[in-house]
Amino acid sequence: MKINLSTQVNQDYLSVKNGFDETLFSKLSPPFPPVKLARFDGSKVGDLVSLELDFLLFKQQWTSEISESQTTATEYYFVDIGTQLPFFLKKWRHKHRIIKEGNNSIIRDEIEFSAPFGLATVLLYPAIYLQFLYRKPIYKKIFA
Repeated sequence: MKINLSTQVNQDYLSVKNGFDETLFSKLSPPFPPVKLARFDGSKVGDLVSLELDFLLFKQQWTSEISESQTTATEYYFVDIGTQLPFFLKKWRHKHRIIKEGNNSIIRDEIEFSAPFGLATVLLYPAIYLQFLYRKPIYKKIFA
């Protein structure tokens, strides 16, 4: 399943690129489930980001590896691929794009995911969509 969300922000794309760091990542975490950042190497190819999701009665590890990263004259992007996923995910690919738009930028999250079986993928869609929709006002505030 795919989810694409775009947010226009009032900073140039290279400034936004530089703001994609551990501090931003921590601010983007939704209230539930609480997320503990266990490892954050950055957004270069080979870097790892590892999270611990706390579902109150149990915890789940989520580790992604950066598989692509590129800066051009009009865009910066990096892709994280889930290598250790929580039980409810079978596949995870997230392309983070920062697209130049004049003196501003568009932050575009392009997510592809699947659950261990088809119906679960459909049921996960609203939860994952809302998790990323939660980011829009944070992006706008931080990159104002």
